[in-house]
Amino acid sequence: MPADTGKKLFVGPRFRRIRQQLGLSQTQIAEGLGISPSYINLIERNQRPVTAQILLRLAETYDLDLRDLATADEDRFFAELNEIFSDPLFRQIDVPKQELRDLAELCPGVTHALQRLYAAYTEARQGETLAAAQMADRDVGTRFEANPVERVRELIEANRNYFPELEQAAETLRDELNVPAEGLYAALAARLREKHSIQTRIMPVDVMRETLRRFDRHRRQLLISELVDPPGRAFQLAFQLGLGECAQHLETIIGRAGPLDDAPRRLFRITLGNYFAASVMMPYPAFLAAAEALNYDIHVLAQRFNAGFEQVCHRLTTLQRPNARGIPFFLLRVDNAGNVSKRFSSGTFPFSKFGGTCPLWNVHSTFDTPDRLLKQVIELPDGTRYFSIAQMVRRPVAPHPLPQPRFAIGLGCEMRHAARLVYAAGMDLEKAEGTPIGVNCRLCERENCAQRAEPPITRTLILDETTRRVSSFAFTNAREL
Repeated sequence: MPADTGKKLFVGPRFRRIRQQLGLSQTQIAEGLGISPSYINLIERNQRPVTAQILLRLAETYDLDLRDLATADEDRFFAELNEIFSDPLFRQIDVPKQELRDLAELCPGVTHALQRLYAAYTEARQGETLAAAQMADRDVGTRFEANPVERVRELIEANRNYFPELEQAAETLRDELNVPAEGLYAALAARLREKHSIQTRIMPVDVMRETLRRFDRHRRQLLISELVDPPGRAFQLAFQLGLGECAQHLETIIGRAGPLDDAPRRLFRITLGNYFAASVMMPYPAFLAAAEALNYDIHVLAQRFNAGFEQVCHRLTTLQRPNARGIPFFLLRVDNAGNVSKRFSSGTFPFSKFGGTCPLWNVHSTFDTPDRLLKQVIELPDGTRYFSIAQMVRRPVAPHPLPQPRFAIGLGCEMRHAARLVYAAGMDLEKAEGTPIGVNCRLCERENCAQRAEPPITRTLILDETTRRVSSFAFTNAREL
């Protein structure tokens, strides 16, 4: 909250977003705040500032957390626009950074449209012709979705990875079950049997083969492979319950996303079902209280809630309830080839939408130290610093001679939150040296990086057969226009 009550604060687009989330017209919110509708209109157009008094009144009248006016979305949108306009496609167009930031803040809808257009262009460039996709689009009479996975990620980010309807439903279910974490599996199985006439069976691997969970609609049986560990079994039962008991909530959330093709719609529904399952296993109030009391000790939280390491890390990224927020974490899951299979950001970390990650981030080193949790201070080229932890996980068990699935989980937050983490205890965070990383090689302009896999697309490559540098690529210092 600004100390100077006369300080001018222009937050028009964010103010409008909050009003729309509340479902209020300009006239209605003006009445609630005791000001004129015309003044609200000027605020939303950034032609009048929002005073401290109005902010306080907004928080008190509508029970809001003023951090809802934070710039997390705009920072993320700016990072994504910066990535798009670094493409050689725009080499002859000099777009100042400030214009991109203005676009991200003032026109989030246009930003979103550009992201989707660029995603479609990227896929077409990689071999899937846009003409063929549009022809198929006309044949089925639906809109073209460039990438269902990216589309669902966008929807999750648009909701800040927080879905209050599902949180409330999960809390209600846990209250009705009234069992400790170690008794959750049995209670969920009983509810499926008694309320939905669904029997749960743990099946041998030779019967399930490559399947970990399968719902047999005709026999009303939920079949779970013996390879799934206890936390995973409880999760799968909660997921099945979510599809049945929260069907209306799921459809409401999906409906808010607007028209969706079949693939992203189904994927979004599955994702929301997974969200509900995690909320059942780790109910919001109890989980947040435990996380704060334990200084976000992930292993202890996993024991207390009978959950896995990855499940806890994922749940930590969802603690975005107004007036009851946790640390805004970001999460990344990669395999040992560097492929990103999961990413969430409730903070401002600029994940790349169209590339991998920096090899200097020690999340990739966990495969060499599978039983250790690694911690690291990382620093982006703009000087922003983050504190991250990383650990390798195995899931699920695979029968011999199949390879054991391995993933690395990276969890991090801005440095200003690091002191609240048990992993930063004893560290001088102000003096801690940060490892310089980039978003990915194609966007990073750091010179002399021995780990560089490709030159930055914003610079011109220098080829000189008489010289061998530390980095495999040399490039001009001047940005290409």
